[in-house]
Amino acid sequence: MKARLTYSRNVFIPVTRFCRNRCLYCSFRSDEGGTIGRSEAIDLMDRGAEAGCAEALFCMGERPWDVPGFERDGEAVLDYLIELCELALERGLLPHTNAGILTQAEMKRLAPYNASMGLMLETTAELEAHRLSPGKIPKVRIETLSTAGRLKIPFTTGILVGIGESRDDRIESLRTIAGLHRAYDHIQEVIIQPFDPKPGTPMVSTRPPGDDELVDAVRLARAALPRTVAVQVPPNLADPRPLVEAGADDLGGISPLTPDWINPDKRWPTVEELRRRFRDRDLRERLPVYPRYIERGWYGSRTGDLIRRLADPDGLRGGS
Repeated sequence: MKARLTYSRNVFIPVTRFCRNRCLYCSFRSDEGGTIGRSEAIDLMDRGAEAGCAEALFCMGERPWDVPGFERDGEAVLDYLIELCELALERGLLPHTNAGILTQAEMKRLAPYNASMGLMLETTAELEAHRLSPGKIPKVRIETLSTAGRLKIPFTTGILVGIGESRDDRIESLRTIAGLHRAYDHIQEVIIQPFDPKPGTPMVSTRPPGDDELVDAVRLARAALPRTVAVQVPPNLADPRPLVEAGADDLGGISPLTPDWINPDKRWPTVEELRRRFRDRDLRERLPVYPRYIERGWYGSRTGDLIRRLADPDGLRGGS
């Protein structure tokens, strides 16, 4: 029997690039543009649905309302995010929101409209790359991950490899994630994301992690995490083949329509390319909420009807 390898087909919607953090490696952050317009977001959703996507990935800078000059306050941003999620659901797309650090009250407001949510831990180490980023203080991020667990939100997190952390730091970060999962059983996937240097950022000359380093990070993750937690690798940032052989079992969100707005120069592979590359695997499309959480009913209350329509008997994407 072939080992299963999963992916999600999504449309990636950048809600705003405003962000209170100033990470030294980030090219996504900007103090221009405000929030995405409603008509532009709807157009992306419509085209995503036509392209066969099942997931609307809403990504934004962290607490943009704390940035001087931003157009909306926190309540208005959350209201708008909820509106976008409702528009996505109307179009047959399951929302997955990455909104950075959120309070419990804020997360409770968003949770009913999302199939799952996410926040990268990145690292438990205090690093130079994060010295201008109050939201990257490890204990702050860990508290958000804990809050998601207390609210029974299926959650995506991960580590960022190559931003100045040591191998021991990676081990500690993965152990922290494993500990959170043992406490709340809510981590559905952990991303092993390689640092990709960006032109115009202070870390443009920093060497990205090599293949051996990424393989080692995947092996560390697979050893630290229970088998029920997927180890995800982004196939647009690294050759996925050796990482899958090292223990990764998910390829994350792949968009047939939108770029990876965090790494816009890195093209997504097509599903057809991945099928050719992984003929020895049972490549299956999944929903943004994993089967074990569908079975438990751990998903936003407003998403249940659509999840039941899209899921096959295995809890994966029907008809994929």
